[in-house]
Amino acid sequence: MDFHNFRLLRCILVAVFFFHDSCYSDEAGKYSFMKDATLAPKLSHFDYIVIGGGTAGCALAATLSQNATVLVFERGGSPYDNPTATDIGNFVNTLLDTTPNSWSQLFISQDGVYNSRARVLGGGTVINAGFYSRAEEEFVAEAGLERAEVEAAYEWVEKKVVFEPQVKGWQSAFRDGLLEAGVTPNNGFTYEHIVGTKFSGIIFDPDGHRHTAANLLEYANPDNIVVYLHASVHKILFTIKGNERPKAYGVIFQDAGGVYHTAELATQDSIMNEVILSAGAIASPQLLMLSGVGPAAHLTAHGVNPVIVDHPMVGQGMADNPMHPVFIPSPEPVEVSLVQAVGITKFGSYIEGGSGLSLSISLTRSFLDAVLNLVKKTKLPMQPISKLFESLDLRLKVTTKAGVIIQKVNGPLSRGHLELRNTDPDDNPSVTFNYYQDPEDLNKCVEGFNTIIKVIESKGYSKYKYPGSSGRGLLNLILALPTNLRPRHITSAFDLKQYCKDTVMTIYHYHGGCQVGKVVDNDYKVLGIDALRVIDGSTFLKSPGTNPQATIMMLGRYMGQKILRERT
Repeated sequence: MDFHNFRLLRCILVAVFFFHDSCYSDEAGKYSFMKDATLAPKLSHFDYIVIGGGTAGCALAATLSQNATVLVFERGGSPYDNPTATDIGNFVNTLLDTTPNSWSQLFISQDGVYNSRARVLGGGTVINAGFYSRAEEEFVAEAGLERAEVEAAYEWVEKKVVFEPQVKGWQSAFRDGLLEAGVTPNNGFTYEHIVGTKFSGIIFDPDGHRHTAANLLEYANPDNIVVYLHASVHKILFTIKGNERPKAYGVIFQDAGGVYHTAELATQDSIMNEVILSAGAIASPQLLMLSGVGPAAHLTAHGVNPVIVDHPMVGQGMADNPMHPVFIPSPEPVEVSLVQAVGITKFGSYIEGGSGLSLSISLTRSFLDAVLNLVKKTKLPMQPISKLFESLDLRLKVTTKAGVIIQKVNGPLSRGHLELRNTDPDDNPSVTFNYYQDPEDLNKCVEGFNTIIKVIESKGYSKYKYPGSSGRGLLNLILALPTNLRPRHITSAFDLKQYCKDTVMTIYHYHGGCQVGKVVDNDYKVLGIDALRVIDGSTFLKSPGTNPQATIMMLGRYMGQKILRERT
């Protein structure tokens, strides 16, 4: 009997004889190196300090631990504390959970679009829709990555967390509709990013249980790694000697009890040991600024002292791929599925879909209340929305007999920026994405909607829509819902350009803020500073592939191996 089956049998026996469901909570037992930050000493020393136990951070830390000591800070808790919350049927409820210390932290951009930040070990892989697809060849080439090593890094990730989907009725019909709409050829099942329609990997196993970047820590050397949970990093520490470049040597972090601790690099005069930011596209540029690395005038205005490096590009180049859903009520029962099939169009929109998702009405109400509270707290310049939110419980009753088709605009070309709102690292900074500022993004959106309409009205999809319903008519359903806080300028879906602007949502693929060539070099080292790198989606110039999680995990593994080679 192998270890996995032995552990499962033991769990079942415990549950039967002691009436205690420990089968999934016992997953955390594999990670003896995972500790609450309240147990941290006042001062500790490690070869590498990784800030952020998310999509990139887990892969990076697990790799580095093979030949060095590694400390990981995660501001949230563990996904193993509540394993059923990550199951496929709880996807929407977990993503929209706004209770204190939830895994998903609500933030609203200055554009009036609500979004989420992960605060849990495993990062966005714990709360996302689970689709796994590799980056396009052009992305890898532009990033200057070695193709063979990229392939090996992807495969390393895939062995732990990726599964081939069990394709059923709705997803098959969606695939057929895409092909009929001209998104060809049919590429079958593949992880590769190629034009046409395909099925790709998912991080849900056949039983609907989610596997996340946290599972990559199974690769770690447990003797060389410590992961502190509920650890909020407040500042990166630097040494400055005369005219030498600043050098990172440690961090200050706070535990859940409010106690401050310090972690330092083990040998500060070593050129190998480093602090590595993997906190994501919001927190990485934010923490650089709070540590004195960013636009000097902006930092001084917020009382950040001293300014270590005047780095005007920190926080610039922020982008978020626009997303638009179309809900299609179905006369036939549909399976519960998240993204399995995708249409990669020639014009630059990606078409994805899911089916059978249900939404808790009480959670809907609490989410809308949280939006209102955040608007008041941050004083966002939004339209009055109180009346818009009245009686929405009835409108937002999503039944399980429905499909949803979404489009994501590739790139995007539109860019924004991030600024400090205050000096609290756990609070949301001010973020502006400037959706559809570039007209090319808007053209892609219009073409994407035209494609979705063709899918809905195709023969292949016809079983899952009511006779007589039209694609354009279904677009009007969104106009009754508070998909964002932006003013509405239209009352129908016939002006697709205005419709795109008014109803824009996020697909949670925001990136930028510490971009390669502007804030970090091609080895992800922060320009002008020693012993400090940024390795996460904040370095991207565009979102890779249809969905970025595969590439972010790959990058953590890829760079971990490269750093270790430099160490020898």
